[in-house]
Amino acid sequence: MQSILACAEEAIRERGKFLLVLAGGSTPERIYSTLGKTQANWPAWHIYFGDERCLPAADPERNSSMTKAAWLDQVPIPPHQIHLIPGEHGPAQGALAYAQSLHGIGDFDLVLLGLGEDGHTASLFPDHDWGNAPGAADTLAIYDAPKPPPERISLSATRLSRARKILFLVSGASKQQAVNQWRAGAQLPARSLHPPCGVDILVEAALLEAAPPHSPDIVPR
Repeated sequence: MQSILACAEEAIRERGKFLLVLAGGSTPERIYSTLGKTQANWPAWHIYFGDERCLPAADPERNSSMTKAAWLDQVPIPPHQIHLIPGEHGPAQGALAYAQSLHGIGDFDLVLLGLGEDGHTASLFPDHDWGNAPGAADTLAIYDAPKPPPERISLSATRLSRARKILFLVSGASKQQAVNQWRAGAQLPARSLHPPCGVDILVEAALLEAAPPHSPDIVPR
């Protein structure tokens, strides 16, 4: 959490605002709950989402519902600075609308991402389009995600890479195989992200104990 707050302070000091992209999942949720009890310059924060499930707006399975309950409803970030992905409109319409909301937005200051058991990040799944080809759109409409629900909206790898910092948060024994594959050089979606300053990865030390030899871009937390 401290690295998030430090990044926010730096961005606000240098540019007057903090552009943050949120991840879903249980590991980020614990961090969001702590942020909900923290003092910060919340009116300068601008919140975006890396992906969303195409479910009704108030569905508890949506990333937006989780982050609101854990954090966003507890702090005074102006509502118009919380940019939800309209997954309730379906993949195509929702992806187009979110791409339009990103028009004119520069590099994100910080992108938070997780790592799924199958190696996916955001809603970029192995053996699917990651949006990393030249000229890729900012958002992807997804109809066939290999885990439910199949319909989703995700920022593309190209748009996620337009960030001053990317931070992966990885914990839980179920992630062991994905961590092993990543460290062994497998072509997982996470490796399609290429921000100018590289990526930072915070991973439970236990996940490294049974993993292949040390990889310089994965460090324990």
